[in-house]
Amino acid sequence: MRCLFLFAAFAASAAAQNAYQIFATGSPVDVQTRTTFGLALMGGGTDQDAAFRWMIDKSGGGDFVILRASGGDAYNPYLNKLGKLNSCTTILIKDRSAASDPAVVDKVRRAEAIFFAGGDQGNYVRMWRDTPLSAAIQDAVRRNIPIGGTSAGLAILGQFYFSALNDSIQSAAALADPYDPKVTIGRDFLDLPFLRGIITDTHFVKRDRLGRTIAFLARILQDDWAPKARAIAVDEKNAVLVESDGKAWLTGEGAAYFFEAARKPETVKPLTFGPVQVYRITKDGKFDLSTWKGAAGTSYSISAAKGALTSTQPNASIY
Repeated sequence: MRCLFLFAAFAASAAAQNAYQIFATGSPVDVQTRTTFGLALMGGGTDQDAAFRWMIDKSGGGDFVILRASGGDAYNPYLNKLGKLNSCTTILIKDRSAASDPAVVDKVRRAEAIFFAGGDQGNYVRMWRDTPLSAAIQDAVRRNIPIGGTSAGLAILGQFYFSALNDSIQSAAALADPYDPKVTIGRDFLDLPFLRGIITDTHFVKRDRLGRTIAFLARILQDDWAPKARAIAVDEKNAVLVESDGKAWLTGEGAAYFFEAARKPETVKPLTFGPVQVYRITKDGKFDLSTWKGAAGTSYSISAAKGALTSTQPNASIY
């Protein structure tokens, strides 16, 4: 029989309890299972059952940890309905001090799967970057456990990331000025296989974010952060699942987009830049992150001219 146990009760002081809460279901006894690395890149909106079942399978039914900076423990009952787990734990981090707390760090070090929930990625950057918690996450990657994230949780997974430290930004504003104070791009928060040199974006078509993704790529090249700039963008209610060999596929009824650019902008403000190569896949398509080539998808290019986007697709659609 599953039992509910609240690790927050283990906190040594009221201050620690105010810094975080830990909610868990399942067994309090740690297990070690055989795990397989994979990345679940979720675009936000409704969670994808198939993506979480995939993560549970790769965890070997071990201890599944959800990290978040807002919200509650809704993932616990949801995941327990999808598959058999030794335990499912949500850690709600409210203060940077929690990212050094032994109770928090130890739970992550013992995880067989880690998932980053949505919310505000600025909170993750402020509270987790360069802490024992981020080191524990990196150790988990070396242990070949599956890693996933949705919305803000996906935004932090690439080597480059939109940190949203000064709020979000719309595509039109980013194209008008890629150095707008709201275009806050960081790097090297986490180091995940197949996501080096890559920035991600979410809620992609729903929130019309292609323009800002193009602006992000232009910034990376203009600032000499990489010889090539790449991005992965995922629609709401979809997930890109990356296997341990880098081969990726999509769950959901929308699409995912893979971008590559190699030339610096011609002008920055407003942005004239491109062409940026795009490969779009739907549920029948595939993409190999190790070779950056796709199959059964659509290839086209996007260019920006004085802040306006054009497409080589026959219907001129940017998506």
